[in-house]
Amino acid sequence: MQYMLLLYGNEAAEAAKPKAQIDAEMAEYFALDSKAKPLGITITGGEALHPTSTATTVRIRAGKALTSDGPFAETKEQIGGYYIVECKSFDEALAFASHIPAARDGSIEIREVVDLSSLGA
Repeated sequence: MQYMLLLYGNEAAEAAKPKAQIDAEMAEYFALDSKAKPLGITITGGEALHPTSTATTVRIRAGKALTSDGPFAETKEQIGGYYIVECKSFDEALAFASHIPAARDGSIEIREVVDLSSLGA
């Protein structure tokens, strides 16, 4: 099964962290593969995202594309990155999520990826 793990955090709080703390957390992110393997999990993708100030939202209304700056909704936490993992169960994805540094001061949303091949697509 594939799961997407969405990493949420507060961009302002992240920007205020001292460089030493950021460097230490980045080292943890780069070491996540070594945490995943013993759990039987394969990280198949993942990236950090630029801040929401660089985002554009697209909506189609009355047949016309409308764009607006920023994310769709105002929230206290913003999506800062994601991982796509291959594992046997939700419980394995949950166990792996607890190793992601963003879980300490933000949150990790875990969602199973829909296998469209099972729908005939």
